[in-house]
Amino acid sequence: MCGIVGAVASRNVVSTLIEGLSRLEYRGYDSAGIAVLNSAGIERVRAVGRVANMTEKANEVSLSGRVGIGHTRWATHGGVTESNAHPHVSKGEVAVVHNGIIENHDEQRDKLKKLGYEFTSQTDTEVIAHLIHYYHTNGLNLLAATQKAVAELTGAFAISVISVKEPEHMITARLGCPLLLGLGEGENFIASDVSAVLSVTRKVIYLEDGDVADIRRDGVTIFGRDGAEVTRKIHVSDVSLASMELGPYAHFMQKEIHEQPRALTDTIEALIDNNSFSAALFGNNAGQVFDQIDSVLILAAGTSYYAALTAKYWLESIAKLPTNVEIASEYRYRESVPNPKQLIVTISQSGETLDTMEALKHAKSLGQNLTLAICNVQESAIPRASTLVFYTRAGAEIGVASTKAFTTQLVALFTLAATLAKQRGLLATAKEQEYLSALRQLGGSVQHALNLEPQIAKWAKAFANKQHALFLGRGIHYPIALEGALKLKEISYIHAEAYPAGELKHGPLALVDTEMPVVVIAPNDALLEKVKSNMQEVSARGGELFVFADADSHFAESDGVHVIRTPRHVGVLSPILHTIPVQLLAYHVALIKGTDVDKPRNLAKSVTVE
Repeated sequence: MCGIVGAVASRNVVSTLIEGLSRLEYRGYDSAGIAVLNSAGIERVRAVGRVANMTEKANEVSLSGRVGIGHTRWATHGGVTESNAHPHVSKGEVAVVHNGIIENHDEQRDKLKKLGYEFTSQTDTEVIAHLIHYYHTNGLNLLAATQKAVAELTGAFAISVISVKEPEHMITARLGCPLLLGLGEGENFIASDVSAVLSVTRKVIYLEDGDVADIRRDGVTIFGRDGAEVTRKIHVSDVSLASMELGPYAHFMQKEIHEQPRALTDTIEALIDNNSFSAALFGNNAGQVFDQIDSVLILAAGTSYYAALTAKYWLESIAKLPTNVEIASEYRYRESVPNPKQLIVTISQSGETLDTMEALKHAKSLGQNLTLAICNVQESAIPRASTLVFYTRAGAEIGVASTKAFTTQLVALFTLAATLAKQRGLLATAKEQEYLSALRQLGGSVQHALNLEPQIAKWAKAFANKQHALFLGRGIHYPIALEGALKLKEISYIHAEAYPAGELKHGPLALVDTEMPVVVIAPNDALLEKVKSNMQEVSARGGELFVFADADSHFAESDGVHVIRTPRHVGVLSPILHTIPVQLLAYHVALIKGTDVDKPRNLAKSVTVE
């Protein structure tokens, strides 16, 4: 959930480390630090707060070095203090940065204390620095010391290590947390995210679980889990630096909300070009895999879980396939009934979400090997572990609160439902063309929804001084109500809950009063009249309603009932369209409240710890 960057070069790497950390700020963090090797040994600068605070300190001491590591920390073990910030140093000779969690750190800490090591932090990371130092000072070079140390660690980690005894290189290792190598000319880099190295190289190698790498100016050497040297594929990243700049927008969330017409169109492009729903969109052997399945299980977390809940409606109504949806962090800790004919679908924006990755591993350990990943990041861990892959084309998403990644996931999942229906002989040609036509028009429909922003911004004023909000939806729009509530609490810190509107009278209605605004997702579908009845229940208790409807929903505004209509009803794709207003509402409420829109407190973009 934090960020790592490192460099080995023949020049001063401090500016490269700082720029890399700045590009990792979107992942969420509460402190930052860098350590370099130079003639004075290890020099380290750390600071609580933003990278800018650490940069100021580095400039004050004219920090310089040709080998260095940097880190942005999201607190797990120990509070937000400078002493808990990374890098951690052992006896002035070994420095380490670390993402992830070491589960056996208490055991290791006790052992190292008996060996004479003193601890200056509350973190699990400090045991790594001391453990590597112990082996390094007892006859092992830095590579071997790191390999031996990580073999004794339980948990998930990505680490990078430097030593004053071997000042020409660094060692890095990963298990369960993302880490990549950036290949330059006469210099090489490491990072937890490609964005950190784009300014210096586009050639990257994604390390695999169990890999340990030796990084030098003139090259990199990678060793697999068994200690033998291995070769990993070199990729050329197509992520643009421009996509990671704000441009004319005030926040990345605002930018990414407005990028959705393009992101959706790009994701749909292959479908439109082919003018059909083809199994080949999911992989060369997808047709063979799809022929074997009799049901679907979707594993996801956070916003991706709400995309999965929406997909359940599509998969069961269009493809007639029984579909279960599970929260990834819960799935592997319960006894389930494995079905080798079940398609296991994992959804992750980053492709590195640890809960989802571990859930996928668990499913495969049960003999469920028909797997599909829906992901926004090429060659990330979850797609590499899956039989089939569908890559969304949202582009880089910087804001912690997911927007365009969510709506492109919905497109991918709708495509899956239609493709499976066609594979099973359940999609008539006329219906296929109807779906394709709806997808072609989706980008324009979303742009029309974005044009509602001034009206939604006015609504936001009614929410800004509230402590609670309720979101209601029915059927396939209930997950969109859940997503709307999540967005509001994520970035405005207003407590918000969502319910199926029919459940209102079974408990939540007790909360409704003049201080509890109620947001209703009310498109013109088969459940519209039911939703209207539920709205009457709110009005009768003095509740104030904020209704997102369609142009033809025939709602009348009145005292306590506010209505914004999307310009058109888009049928089966309505959940995607109605996502846009709830995103905009959350954004504008957060603006009024003055919260940190792109980096909400306590949250991180890529969740790589349990």
